Formats: sequence, C-alpha cells, structure tokens
Amino acid sequence: MIELAPSILSADFARLGEQVQAAREGGASLIHFDVMDGHFVPNLTIGPPVLRSLRKATDLPIDCHLMIESPDQFIPEFADAGADWISVHQEVCRHLNRTLHLIRSHDVLAGVVINPATPVETLTEVLDLVDYVLVMSVNPGFGGQKFLTSAVHKIRRLHDMRAQRGLNYRIEVDGGIALDTVAEVVRAGAEILVAGNAVFGEGDPTTNARRLLKTATEAILLKV
Repeated sequence: MIELAPSILSADFARLGEQVQAAREGGASLIHFDVMDGHFVPNLTIGPPVLRSLRKATDLPIDCHLMIESPDQFIPEFADAGADWISVHQEVCRHLNRTLHLIRSHDVLAGVVINPATPVETLTEVLDLVDYVLVMSVNPGFGGQKFLTSAVHKIRRLHDMRAQRGLNYRIEVDGGIALDTVAEVVRAGAEILVAGNAVFGEGDPTTNARRLLKTATEAILLKV
C-alpha cells in the first residue's frame, strides 16, 4: 500500500490546520513533520509547541523527522507532544541501537534516516529494530530541491534486504518527490512518499495529493 505523507515544511503556517485537512481529503494518510536545528542541517524550523498544536488539528499519524544533532535529548518531548512516528539520522547517532530503543520505549514507531552520501549497509545491524527506513533523495535542510536518482538504488537495496532477512520495515522516501519522480521510486519499492512542494506548493493541496497518489498507484499496477 502506497501512503502519502505531506511535509508541512512547505505549507502555509497561517492556515496549517486547513491545509492539512485539504491534503487529507486528497488521500494523505499521515503528516510529515520536519525538525531542523541549524547545526546538523543548515536551517532552523519547528519544535514541540508546533507539534502539540498540530496534534489538536488532525487525528492523522504524525511522522516526526528529527534532523538534529542530539536526538536522544528531545525524543521524549516530541513523543509527549504527539508524535506517532519518530525517525533519527544514522549520521548523528553515536549509539543508534540505544536511540531506537529509546524511541520504542515511548510507544511510537521507530525509524532511521540515511542521507544521500550514506550507504544502506550502515544500517545492517539495526534493520531488525526499525519500523521504517527513510531514504533522503535530497541533502536535508531545505525544501524544493531536485531529486537525486542515487536514492532509487538504495530503495531497491532496502527492498531486497528486507525480503532476504524476512523483516517487516517499511521504506519511505523524502526529497524531490513530484509527478515526474514518484513512479520511479514506487517501482523501486518505496511505500511512503514524503512530498512538500508537490502538495502544498502551487494549486490546491487536495488535487495535488490526489494526483500524486494516482500516479504512484498507476506505476505499481503497470509494474505488475
């Protein structure tokens, strides 16, 4: 099943609740919440107070992507604020196994993220601990970047590793997902699509979300 996770980083924050509802009407089944600290990535975004407000505005699961240097310090706070999923970057977690167990201890789904330059093989020892793996198809830090095709190989590799080891993690992709890239990633094995500008940019979020999901579904049917 393909799921769409609109990234509110590209939404109009003055109308956040309204825009999230519009995306939901277009078929979005979870909301992607990007957290940046200005250190691990060159941008500064939002934190637990905004998450707490968003939690009141929607009952969709909130997928909290921590692009921060010290995730262990903040995981409890984001879980308490209403996150349903929390993912952390392999590149910043000195003790990744312990961090994933910390996420799970707060009764939320645990995910791990890899940047474009990080090999899939760095996750070999934790794939049995995660509920999902997020493949960055742009360098994190800013919305609206161009899709990096190297992500497709990583998605295929994660898909094959899952089958070979009998695991159940899901595969998520984030960065440059739009009508011209979505088919390629779902054919490679991506199941959760993070899209910001493609949903909340020009036009109506409901229509944009619906078109993305339709294109993704058609790509799967053609593959079969």
